[in-house]
Amino acid sequence: MSEKNKIGAKVKLVRENRKLSIDDVSERTNLSKEMIASIEDGSLVPNLTPLIKIARVLGVRLGTFMDDDENLGPVVSRAADKKEVTRFSDRGNAVNSDLDFYTLAKDKAGRHMDPFVIDIFPSSEEEIKTSTHEGEEFIYVLEGEVEIIYGKDTYELKAGDSIYYESIVAHHVHSHGENPAKILAVVYTPA
Repeated sequence: MSEKNKIGAKVKLVRENRKLSIDDVSERTNLSKEMIASIEDGSLVPNLTPLIKIARVLGVRLGTFMDDDENLGPVVSRAADKKEVTRFSDRGNAVNSDLDFYTLAKDKAGRHMDPFVIDIFPSSEEEIKTSTHEGEEFIYVLEGEVEIIYGKDTYELKAGDSIYYESIVAHHVHSHGENPAKILAVVYTPA
């Protein structure tokens, strides 16, 4: 899980194509210059919140950072195809991944939803840092158990359970107990 974060190269490419400096992005996102530089050079495994902020400032979807070639027609993801993983952390400044994202529609142009299969690994972190962003999320538990903190409420979900929520409310998704979990997540973030 300590593989270097690959998403940073895409962030840097989009930022440079928009002719914005790290200072510009820092000012517009309220993220530190150090955090943005660490995301771009791959030394930091970010959580989704800073990436969503960066995507909004750059005028792109979150999924743009995970896309390859875009296709206007339907996109089929085959189970037999090699899955490329994008690693995230649910902690503020992590060098290791808690979440492995497998995008299911990376080649779909103009999409409004980002579907993922996510492997969630147990974390030894005591402090849980919630995130908020515009949009909605749908989660279906495929394997294991997850705990979702949503506002002041906590939900425990097992395989076969699902939840749909507004992501503007502070939330956090993590494995419940000491075993990993696997979920299907569909994230909608307005452009």
